[in-house]
This record gives sequence, C-alpha cells and structure tokens, in this order.
Amino acid sequence: MSQLDTVLSRIDQNMEQSIERWFDLLKIPSISTDSAYKEDCLKAADLLKNTLQDIGFETTVRPTSGLPMVVGHHVPDTLPADAPHVLFYGHYDVQPADPLEKWNTPPFEPARITGEDGIEKVYARGAADDKGQLMTFVEASRAWIETAGHLPVKVTILFEGEEESGSPSLDAFLEENTAELSRDVALICDTNMWDKDTPAITTRLRGIMHDEITVIGPSRDLHSGLYGGVARNPIRVLSRIVASLHDDEGTILVPGFYDGVADVTSETRAQWEELNFPMVEFLGDVGLSLPAGEAAYPALEQLWARPTCDANGIIAGYTDEGTKTVIPSRATVKLSFRLVPGQDPLAIRENLREFVRAQLPDDCDVEFMNFGAGTALEVPLDDPHLQKAATAMGAEFGKDTVLMGNGASIPIATSFKEQLGMNSLLIGFGLNDDSIHSPNEKYNMPSFVHGTRSWARILEALAV
Repeated sequence: MSQLDTVLSRIDQNMEQSIERWFDLLKIPSISTDSAYKEDCLKAADLLKNTLQDIGFETTVRPTSGLPMVVGHHVPDTLPADAPHVLFYGHYDVQPADPLEKWNTPPFEPARITGEDGIEKVYARGAADDKGQLMTFVEASRAWIETAGHLPVKVTILFEGEEESGSPSLDAFLEENTAELSRDVALICDTNMWDKDTPAITTRLRGIMHDEITVIGPSRDLHSGLYGGVARNPIRVLSRIVASLHDDEGTILVPGFYDGVADVTSETRAQWEELNFPMVEFLGDVGLSLPAGEAAYPALEQLWARPTCDANGIIAGYTDEGTKTVIPSRATVKLSFRLVPGQDPLAIRENLREFVRAQLPDDCDVEFMNFGAGTALEVPLDDPHLQKAATAMGAEFGKDTVLMGNGASIPIATSFKEQLGMNSLLIGFGLNDDSIHSPNEKYNMPSFVHGTRSWARILEALAV
C-alpha cells in the first residue's frame, strides 16, 4: 500500500469524526457583517487555531483593524529546504442567515438530509461557503500528518474573517506580512465543480468595477400635479442614461470599454464547446430562456470571457405601498461591471462618468460614488501547478478535470497575484444549487468526502 493509499484509507475511516469537526464550526454564527456577532467570529477563529494546532501546525490568531486572521505553518524539518511551499486560503465568516423564515432547518444547527435524488446533503449557513470547503483541506492535512508524520509539501494556511464583508483588513495584512505569506502557489477553496460528478479548476475570473450615479434635478421633491410636465424628472433622465449603456445586440456603448479585450483562443473555444453547456437548463432554473449578453458570442463565453455592465438597483421617489404623486429631486442607480483580462477598471470608470455627463440635460447635476474595483485574473493553462492538480483530481473522480472560467470575481486571487506575486489554483467542490448566501444553503456530502480525498491527492502531486 502506497503512502497516498494509506492517507486515503485514513480519511475514509475517520470521516464521521471529520464531519463532527465540520459541524462544530458550522454551529458558530460567525457573521462578519453584523457587529453583534463579533464574539462568535472570534470564537470561530479560536476553534480553527486550536484545530490546526492539534494536527501539528504552528498557529496564531493575528489581530487586524477588524476581525482577526488565523495563520498556520507546517514546515517540517524532514522535508528538504527546497521543497514546494503552498499557501492555502479560506474564510471562516459567513453571510447573515436572513430571512430566517425561509429556512427549512435552523441555519446554525447543521442537518444531514438525504434528498429525493439519494444524495445526502448538509444544510447550514456556511455549509458550502466556506466552512465545508476549508475543512476539506484541514481534514486532508490531518490524515497526512497522522499517517506519514508530516505533509508532503510545506504549507501555510490563511483563514480570513471578513471575506463576506468586503475584506477591509486584507490588503493591509498582506502588505505587512508579504514575506511570510508569499509562496510558490496559492490554493483557494471557494469555487465549484463542473457538475456533481466532474471536478473543475477555475482558471479565469472576471474583474469588477462598481459605480453609483445620482442624477439631481429640483431642489426638493415636487407635487406632480403642480410641477408635472414642466419640471425636469431625474428618474426620466437616469432611465435614458441607463438605457443608453447597451445597444440592441448587447454591446456596451461606453467609449473605450472594449480596449484591451481579446477573444478567447480557438483552443479554449473548442474546449468549452466540448463541455456542451446546458444553457436551456441553466437559464430555465431561474425562469428564463434566452441569453441576453452580446449576441455575437455563445452563452458560455458571455459568462466566462466577455465583460458586462449591469444595473443592480435603482432608487428614486416613492417606493412604498400605494401611490404618492411626486417628482423626486434625486434618482440613483448602482452599476457593476464584470471585466476581463486587458481591461483597466479605473479607465472604464472615468470613461463611464464622461459618458454620463455628456448626456446630462440642463437643470440637472450628477454625483458619483466609488465602491471599489479589481482587475480580471487568468491562470496560464500550461502552469505546472495547475496541470498537477488537475491530474490528481481526475484520479479521484475518474474523469478529466474541467478547466473552466467563472463569471464572478474573487478579489483575494487578484490580491495574491498583485501583492504576493503568485498564481492561485481555484479548486472547490461546491455546486450551483448549493444556495450560498441564500436560505437553505447546503453542501453535498459527496462534495465533502471527495473534496477531502482530492486535497490529499493534490498535496502529493504538488510535491513532485
């Protein structure tokens, strides 16, 4: 029996104990966005510190300007000085559980329920995002250390407590601890598989730029019977501006928006076509049927490789029950832009604002509010860490690992690249139907089991 076989056997034998430790973490309502739960967040940090110490990591809870970081190191003397050294990242904070009445089981009392599909699922806030994901790595590390005495590579762990509230303390912490945290590659376990039976590594993420536009008209809200028809209505002005952001084919019309954007390679496009993306089912699950992005591109490219502009919310006038005949003095739209490699988010922000100002009529002013920006990320497909991890995951699942894109943004991966100078492997075992951030969040038990076993294989593969 090889050392890896021994490790995998230990994982299987101790799975129930691993699940109990996972549940201990899930029971803590570590909600970072609500200061009322600060003590619970500290409790979760301490639990993880103790867990890592128990399996042989030198671990500390580090203060920040907000919630603390948990940092652990496993650098055994038995490994050669030039052995690979990886950084694993996860977050112990979770989203609020509201609305509570929508949960079928209490959100911080993890429940094991077998569905009609025969798959056992764990329901709890944080089950998938990110406590289940990070515990797969912790339990894989436990099995390696218990059987071999040490991990096959040097490992540093960073657990954050503010990911769900925008990571306000993260960049400063990375800057202050660059030498300690800069490693050969980062491992981020906060993404999905292709489907429940097919492993995946996310190789590209879109960047993001947020902006808020407020059109200001009259000095106060006006009675529409006294002023309607003669007074400028900010809702009308703002609606026209928002409508002008796209043409009928889905092309974004902000000048310079597509500067630096390149089409995907023919090789990548061919790989994606082979995935047979189930667009009808994907949109059907949310009550839609037709892709609404750039008409010249297939749906999967719209999701993974094309930039977007979306209005996320419009606030103006009277919005409560009933009617109120008012012409509001202000109208606001919140916009988000998902960006791809080659785009400069700051240049796009300035071009957007000039685009808006050029359409502003007399008697109106405009205000802008910045909510942050980040560039897109792409891991080269020939990256040796990527290839090793993909092979290891394929061995666990018995099928090739999909190298996929992700239309979302994971700012930590950009921070690792720009501040610590290393690529990230985005390896997760979640599924699209895990309902993260929503009531009845869940994590499939096979995701936890195969995730733990996959990390054991990946750690061995990265050692070579």
